Amino acid sequence: MRCGIYGGSFDPVHLGHLVVAECCREQAGLDSVLLVPAAVPPHKQARRLAEGRHRLAMLELAVRGNPALAVLSSELDRGGVSWTVDTLAALAAARPGDSLSLILGPDALAGLPGWREPARILELAQLLAVEREGIDDIASLVCEPALAALLGPERAARVVAERVRCPLIGIRSTAIRARVSAGKSIRYQVPAAVERYIATHSLYRDCGV
Repeated sequence: MRCGIYGGSFDPVHLGHLVVAECCREQAGLDSVLLVPAAVPPHKQARRLAEGRHRLAMLELAVRGNPALAVLSSELDRGGVSWTVDTLAALAAARPGDSLSLILGPDALAGLPGWREPARILELAQLLAVEREGIDDIASLVCEPALAALLGPERAARVVAERVRCPLIGIRSTAIRARVSAGKSIRYQVPAAVERYIATHSLYRDCGV
């Protein structure tokens, strides 16, 4: 089984996240994609997120009806700062027969050398880079000195060859939270079930951004 791992704060999950997951599943021939909400993302420790139970519930609503997408709560269950290397190590131990592919957008890929134990991450999972049409260039990105040194020429070439091309979708969780806080519509930006959940639980009413 080839399994994609797609982590993030998902605060909230939106249609852009789902498009990325589906593009990765289809183009990379994945059997499944696990969406993994972080308890405390390392790069967002200063920002207050919606409670983990809400972000988890919204993700479960969002993937309902697609048997190839599932939600993994391990980082929320573990609590504290969510380190990708710990998540991958636990998955590798629990699913020894599976091939793990870590789904990374361009910003995450560029920052990979600064993550905790990046070399160990590369041992545990293949990298699946997402390239948004008309805006990203993974081939240029892997030539950046720190990333090139981490990947090495063979792995860098593989990342470029196996990159996933996705349509550019201008939806951001930050903007969704701001729209909710301002009383504006988020219809067609999030799944309808997620829109109802946000309204029912009064999420993001006074979130700032």
